[in-house]
Amino acid sequence: MPTPVNESSIDKPFKWLVSILAGCVLLYFGKPLFIPLAFALFISFILYPFCRKLENKGFSKAFAISVGLSVLLILGALIVAALYIQFVNFTSDWGVMRDKIAALWTSIQEYAVREFNMDPIEVEQWTSDLAHSMAAKLFSWAEAASISFFVNLVMLVLIPFYAFLILYYRRMLVDLLLGFFSKGRVERMREVIVLAVGTYYGFVRGMIVVYLTVGVLNTIGLLVLGIPHAILFGFLTAFMTFIPYIGIIIASLLPISYAWITYDSAWYPLGVIAIFTFVQYLEANLIFPWAVSQRLKLNTLATLMVIILGGILWGAAGMILFVPFAAILRLVAERMEGWEGLARFLGQE
Repeated sequence: MPTPVNESSIDKPFKWLVSILAGCVLLYFGKPLFIPLAFALFISFILYPFCRKLENKGFSKAFAISVGLSVLLILGALIVAALYIQFVNFTSDWGVMRDKIAALWTSIQEYAVREFNMDPIEVEQWTSDLAHSMAAKLFSWAEAASISFFVNLVMLVLIPFYAFLILYYRRMLVDLLLGFFSKGRVERMREVIVLAVGTYYGFVRGMIVVYLTVGVLNTIGLLVLGIPHAILFGFLTAFMTFIPYIGIIIASLLPISYAWITYDSAWYPLGVIAIFTFVQYLEANLIFPWAVSQRLKLNTLATLMVIILGGILWGAAGMILFVPFAAILRLVAERMEGWEGLARFLGQE
């Protein structure tokens, strides 16, 4: 006699699938609200220990939060100003770079005519069409980027206000969150909240040390190699490692191309690649384990899937934010009955 199929066992995966799809739709269309809120939430995680220390010393909650946000904004402004100065120095060489790019392009045309017996007129027409196509795409990209800049600027202004309000009303928000769970799970969720804040604070504190160390090592290596604007390239590459796996690849394209165009030799780009590869090896095997006391322990497959999903839903912001989201989800899954499969999928062996 065949074993009857439990309908609830069939309905459960279907309900999970519908819930996931509905959540993705909500996150996609609600990203103007959720992205600044998400950044503000993680900023509040970082500032919470500092604000709590000031409050324990007798300062008011509003004063403690204001001091913490002010310190963070000042540090951020100093970093942006330093990178802006380096970028201005970089753009001052654009005239020389433009001439070298034009000469390189002419050499490519002459090589195509000489080696492949192509008609010079056809090559000139092809390059002219390519230049017009690239200019049109660049103009449309610049127009879209300008619109995106103003939208992101509004979000950037909202983030400190959201962070202030999250920290100020944190007890009310925690009580609201715990109200969604049964009495038997309240203590577990309270433990998850405390652990998530502590884990993320320790992670960010350690990663700041990692970025500074990697930036200094990148800069020293580029200076030894003789690459101009070594500070800009070194620290830009270090900061882009915040996007796991692909950030370092994207950031390294600029110094590699600059080294090739500047010196017109393949050895310098290879030298840049060797420097970044060596520093990344040190970062993965020595610097990161030493500086980061508590990691966001996710396996490689889950991390890549989360990054891709974040990029689809929220763009670059999602690629950054969804990784700590997944780590917090792992903390929840490890302490919730029936979520063991999700915890095993996200966690490491």
